Amino acid sequence: MDTPARHGRYPWSALPDRPTYDWPGGARLAVYVGLNLEVFDFGEGRGAELAPGGGGPDVLNHAWREWGNRVGAWRLLETFDALGLPCSVLANSRVLTDCPGLVEAFLARGDELVGHGRTNAERQADLSEVDERALIAEATRVLVERGGRRPAGWLGPWISESHVTPDLLAEAGYTYLLDWAHDDQPTWLATRDGGRILSVPYPQELNDIPAVVSRRASGQEFADMVVATFDELLEQSRSAPLVMGIAVHPYVVGVPHRLRPLRTALAHVAARRDEVWLTTAGAIAEHAARELG
Repeated sequence: MDTPARHGRYPWSALPDRPTYDWPGGARLAVYVGLNLEVFDFGEGRGAELAPGGGGPDVLNHAWREWGNRVGAWRLLETFDALGLPCSVLANSRVLTDCPGLVEAFLARGDELVGHGRTNAERQADLSEVDERALIAEATRVLVERGGRRPAGWLGPWISESHVTPDLLAEAGYTYLLDWAHDDQPTWLATRDGGRILSVPYPQELNDIPAVVSRRASGQEFADMVVATFDELLEQSRSAPLVMGIAVHPYVVGVPHRLRPLRTALAHVAARRDEVWLTTAGAIAEHAARELG
């Protein structure tokens, strides 16, 4: 009988069996918005599709994604400003070179910068270890030079990991990653040579790409998902500290007919700010690392 494949990154742990702790201010629910700012190669590579694009170059879908950086992201920035919501900016490094001023506008608000590869036209899992290490180093260098700060966290393009991605990220100085959606609490992942890196929950359900692009949810349905998730997790957090992430892409929810209901949903969350911790993924990682030891 073959030995089953195992990743060995973390042990089994049932949520009710764990010690409890509070987030800052005595809150039990931490909420963050993960804003994905991405660029895509023209006529090649991966990319979400609004509709089948036919033969290449796929002008229809490339232009739709471009619209997000040129227009949609700025409407989301206005929404976050109006509601007093911080966000974690998950940025391809090429956004800083291809879209000057975009990431900087969010960083000027005090938002967090998170590494998100070079471009979402590629996947880390397709690379050799040498090439993946080089990708992480290159993206980090651009984020530091252009963004003015070194990111602590990383989300792989397309949530794509090789068997050594957590190891390479830890060795490159990253302290947390967002690729693993296996829990509602931060958890330590083991890395080679006895190291570790913290996994912060990143949503695959409350994420506009799977919900809207893949499952064809409407803007109102996605907004309803935000409200239902928030209300349910707020109740559940009475017995355990929880994390709620909301993953958004400007070319999806920045579109007016999706932005309008999303704004109402985010206002619902912001109205309960005295009961929850509205924060960033990086702040969650810092606090959880201290609590988990």
